[in-house]
Amino acid sequence: MYLLHLIGSMNPSSGGPCQGIRNSIPILEQRGIFREVVSLDDPTSDFIGKDKFPIHALGPGKSPWCYSEKLIPWLRDNICRFDVIIVNGLWLYHSYAVTKVIKQLEGEIKRTGSSLKLPKLFIMPHGMLDPYFQRAPERKLKAFRNWLYWKLIEVEVVNRASGVLFTCETELLLARETFDHYKPKKELNIGYGIEKPPMYNERMKNAFLDLCPQVKGEKYFLFLSRIHHKKGVDILVNAYLRLIDQYGDLPKLVIAGPGLDSSYGEKIKGLVNSNEKAKNSIYFPGMLSGDSKWGAFYGAEVFVLPSHQENFGIAVVEALACETPVLISKEVNIWREIESDSAGFVANVNLEETTQMLKSWLILSDDKKLEFRNNAKKCFEKYFHIVPAAIRMEKALREELV
Repeated sequence: MYLLHLIGSMNPSSGGPCQGIRNSIPILEQRGIFREVVSLDDPTSDFIGKDKFPIHALGPGKSPWCYSEKLIPWLRDNICRFDVIIVNGLWLYHSYAVTKVIKQLEGEIKRTGSSLKLPKLFIMPHGMLDPYFQRAPERKLKAFRNWLYWKLIEVEVVNRASGVLFTCETELLLARETFDHYKPKKELNIGYGIEKPPMYNERMKNAFLDLCPQVKGEKYFLFLSRIHHKKGVDILVNAYLRLIDQYGDLPKLVIAGPGLDSSYGEKIKGLVNSNEKAKNSIYFPGMLSGDSKWGAFYGAEVFVLPSHQENFGIAVVEALACETPVLISKEVNIWREIESDSAGFVANVNLEETTQMLKSWLILSDDKKLEFRNNAKKCFEKYFHIVPAAIRMEKALREELV
C-alpha cells in the first residue's frame, strides 16, 4: 500500500501530528505500507532531508491559510501513485486543495471514461473538531472564522472523504457536537501512539535535579506542559494551595514548561508568591527536554494535567510510559482509557473536583499507589504504544481498500 500524508508542517518542533507520522513509519513499512509526505514547509528548512522517507516541501505557505501555488499541480501529477491519502489537520489550504483535485479528476473520469484509479481520502483532524474551540469565551473571533470556513469549505472536505480518523473514542464522540451538517461517511477510531521512552538511568535524575534541585530527596507532583490558561495551571495551583493549608506537608509541586514569562505565567507566579507555604513547595524549572524531561517523569509520584482541552495529551502518555500514574481532567480526551484501566484519577475541570482528585491520591496507601504505577505501564502498552497503534491504522485502512 502506498500512502500520502498531507500536513501543514513537518517541523519537529511543532510535535503532535508530524511526530506521530515519524514514529509510525518504520513499523508500517515492515507491514508493507510505504509513505510519503507533502508539507507546506520551506524546502530550505534545516529539517528537510533528514528523514528516511520522502517529504515534498512545497511551501513556504502564504498567509495563515498556508496557501501554496505548487500544491494543486503536484497533486494532479502524483495523486494516482497512492492508494490512500490522509489529510492531517483542518482549516488549512491542503485540505481544500486535495478535495478540489479529486473532484476535478472524478469529473474527467466521468467525461472520458478513463480507467484512472483515485486514492481513498481520509481526514485526521487531530482534535480540531473539538467543541471547545467553538465555545471557549476567549476564542469568539476564531470560532466565528472556523464556523464560516466550515460552511464554505470544510464541511464538503469532511463529508466527501471516505472517512474521518480519530486518535481516541472521546475525540470521535466530541466531533459530532461541534458543527451542523457534520455527516462523515465513516468514523474510525484508530488510536495513536508514541515510542517507548529510554530506560531510566541516573543521568536522567541528575539532569532534572540540576534544573530543580529543591526536590532532591522529596516526593513531587509533576505538571509538564505549556503554562497557559487552557492547561488549567491556575486550577492546579489553587487546588494545591487549599490542600497545603489543610494538610501542611504535601509532596512538592513541579510546574515545568514554557510560558512562565507570559502575562498568565506572571499571574501564576504571583499566586504562588502570595502564600508563604507555597513559595517553599511549588517550583518552576522551566522547559524540560531530553534527559531532564525523562528524569522528571520517572521521578514523579504522579503527573497532573487539569486541562480545559487536550485531544490526546502526549505528556500524559509519556508519563504512563514511565510508570507514572496520571491525574487528569475529563477534557483530556484519553480519560476513558485511563479510567478503565485504573491508571490514574479523572475529574471535571473545576477547582472543587481537582482538589478532591489530588486529595484522593494523597490518602491512598503505598501499596495502592504501587498498583496504580503498575497499571500505568499496562495502560500505555495496551492503548498508546506506537506498535499496536500503527497496526490499528493499517487494519482500518486495508479494510477500507477491500
